[in-house]
Amino acid sequence: IADIKKLKKIKKLFSVITAYDFPTAKIINKLDFPIILVGDSASMVVYGHNNTTQIGMDEMILLAQAVSKGASRSLIVGDMPFMSYQPSIETAIKNAGRFITEGQVNAVKLEGGIEYVEQITAIISAGIPVMGHLGLTPQSIHKFGTYQVRATEEGEAEELRADAQALQDAGVFALVLEKIP
Repeated sequence: IADIKKLKKIKKLFSVITAYDFPTAKIINKLDFPIILVGDSASMVVYGHNNTTQIGMDEMILLAQAVSKGASRSLIVGDMPFMSYQPSIETAIKNAGRFITEGQVNAVKLEGGIEYVEQITAIISAGIPVMGHLGLTPQSIHKFGTYQVRATEEGEAEELRADAQALQDAGVFALVLEKIP
């Protein structure tokens, strides 16, 4: 996390890459990617599901273990799958902890804004770094019905800004802003 903050401070641009397995992580380890995301997109890319809501913690942990074994030079971020943090603060802490201890990741990522600040704050208070994710949030496919660009209307843009500020205030170390103008 400290290295990521240094990159921000000196305004150095960098890329983040997604990996789901050991061989890919080994290749990435030879390159210069400060962050590797073990994404819940594995639901579709690895397991062939229609969306990201169909993968669970057990599958994500197996993928995280494989990536963590193959990559030693990058910050590994585990993507909290659908319903692994939404139900309660306790569920969020438990599953974030599983990602750290069982999945061997360095941080977790979760989707959503103000509605999940309590979970984010509790996870961070438990000693687990959190990356936020706003804009197009694939776990909300059933809510929005499509993977279209988000925050195109002023009201939704203002909501996104408020969510981003709330996540920053909660202490996220980074923020994914996906498919926004």
